[in-house]
Amino acid sequence: MLKIGGYINIVIAIAHLVGLIWAEQMFEVTGIGKEMIALAQSHFSLPYVLTIFVSIIFFVFGLYGLSADGKLKELPFLKPAIFIISGIYIVRGIGELIFDLSKQQANPIAETIYSLIALTIGILFLIGGLKKWAFKKENV
Repeated sequence: MLKIGGYINIVIAIAHLVGLIWAEQMFEVTGIGKEMIALAQSHFSLPYVLTIFVSIIFFVFGLYGLSADGKLKELPFLKPAIFIISGIYIVRGIGELIFDLSKQQANPIAETIYSLIALTIGILFLIGGLKKWAFKKENV
């Protein structure tokens, strides 16, 4: 589960970087077009810098997932990091779903899909982390 979550994060990181080739379209598809236009008014490079930063975060999350699965060298603070990453994704997924349901208008399908993806990744990290550390104590 951690391996799957790790690889998904790396794919998301790469997709962010590739998406910069078509930045305006990517921002519109992901629903952040207006925010990025406002950010670009401060400086034209800020949407790109922010996207690269977000891509790095996804990549690091992916590395932690792969490290916890034993595919890479063990990274520092591995156990708490896995559960923090899981929490971030679960809160993001559930929070956005609740926010969408509380709106008076019909919720856009894309936002719901992004929330379900985040929730799925969070559950992968949570279950993977529990399998690796919490349930392992019973065998000791």
